[in-house]
Amino acid sequence: MKIITTPMCEEILKLAGISDYIVNKDPDEEDGDLAILLSESKVKMNSLPIKLNTSSQVFESIKKVSKIAENDLSDEEIKSFFKGYDLSCKYLNSDFKRDINVKVYSRFLKDIVLDMGFNLVENNPDFIVYPDYLKNDVQEKDNLVEIPSHGFVSKNPFERIEARYSILETLI
Repeated sequence: MKIITTPMCEEILKLAGISDYIVNKDPDEEDGDLAILLSESKVKMNSLPIKLNTSSQVFESIKKVSKIAENDLSDEEIKSFFKGYDLSCKYLNSDFKRDINVKVYSRFLKDIVLDMGFNLVENNPDFIVYPDYLKNDVQEKDNLVEIPSHGFVSKNPFERIEARYSILETLI
């Protein structure tokens, strides 16, 4: 099977035990059997969409991809990949509840904010969280928190999570 992946998903393939694949930002440019890419991406070929915004999404994505690799990693094996990434470990399968109201300006941030236990609101937020690419679209002027998007963070999903979670941890 010829697998194509995007740069943002490559690390998941490596962790899942897949070593034979092609990396291309636009998988449809390649002649492949399966594209493994972020869930918001669309391609013409068969695809396995994965999410990498939160620790639990990374965990589930590694599990899904390892089944394709016929490697079927155990939960403990997958958890070992999180070692050394303190915030990723902290929020993996967490049930934090915080009394902080947050308005978000994107779906990927919604996942992160909920994962960290913040209350998602539309009105009277304590903070407004938005991705860098929507900076000019934010209507509010106070209590703004900018989060780097895919283009401005590491391609390593753990490092990406650490960077984003650490920014939001300052709200606590």
